[in-house]
Amino acid sequence: MTQQYIKLSGRVFFEFSIRAMTGLHIGGSDTGIEIGGVDNTVIRDVLTNQPYIPGSSLKGKMRSLLEKFEGKKKNYPRNLRTFHVCEDENEYQTCDVCQVFGVPGEKAFGLPTRLIVRDVFLTETSIAELEGHARTDLPFTEVKTEVSIDRVTSAANPRPLERVPAGSVFGPAELVFNIFSNDSMKPSDDVDRLEAVVKSLQLLEDDYLGGSGSRGSGKVTLQDIKVFVRGKDYLADKKLVGKYDDLNGLAANLSELKEKIQAHL
Repeated sequence: MTQQYIKLSGRVFFEFSIRAMTGLHIGGSDTGIEIGGVDNTVIRDVLTNQPYIPGSSLKGKMRSLLEKFEGKKKNYPRNLRTFHVCEDENEYQTCDVCQVFGVPGEKAFGLPTRLIVRDVFLTETSIAELEGHARTDLPFTEVKTEVSIDRVTSAANPRPLERVPAGSVFGPAELVFNIFSNDSMKPSDDVDRLEAVVKSLQLLEDDYLGGSGSRGSGKVTLQDIKVFVRGKDYLADKKLVGKYDDLNGLAANLSELKEKIQAHL
C-alpha cells in the first residue's frame, strides 16, 4: 500500500449494556479439577472475583459472525485456518472485515485496526442482586449440569458448567472506532464502515456469546445504546450524536447517525 501517512480524523464511541437472556458462559483457566467440583469455569476478575466479558471474546465473536455473513474464506493461520485475512492489497481495499477488525502485523498492506473493544464488567445493580437475594451456586454464578449418554454402554457422563445467571447485565460496554484518512482515503470512507460494526452486533444478538450456545447458553441483547464522537477539536468533550433503546433503533437511524458523525469530522 503506497501511503506516506495515516491521519486520525476522529473517533466514534459506542456505549451500551449487555443483558444475558440465558445463562452466559465465557470460559476461564482451570487450575485443577476437584471431585464434585466444576470443571468448566467462567473467567473472573482477579481482584473482585466477579465474572466479566473479555473484549477479545466480544470482538472475536463479532468478527467471526461477520465473516460468515460475508462468506469470507477462512485462511489464517495456515495450520489452523480459523479466520479470514486478506491475502493482498486489492482484496483488502474492499473487505470490511479486515478493514474494521484488523489484519496481522506482518501484512504490509494493512492499516492500524479501526475497532477497539473494551472488557465489560457487571453493573453495580447486577452485582448487588447477585450478592443479595440471588440463589447462586458459586459467587455470582450458577452451575448447570449437562449430561452426555454413551450410546453403546448407556453410561452417563455429567459435566458441570458454570454460568452467569440469566438477567445479569454487563456494562457499560465500550467500542471505539477510529476514523482514518490520507491522500487516497476520505474520513467518510470509514464512516460508511460503521454499518459493518452495527451489522456484526445484530448478528451477535441473533447468535450467542461465549460457549455452549447451541445448547441454550449465551443469548444476549444490547440495550441503552449511546453513540459519541470526537472530531475536529479533540481536546473538547466527546459529543453525543445518538441515543437508542436497542439495536433496532440504531439500525433504523444509521443513515442519519452517519451524517451527524460526518459533520463533526
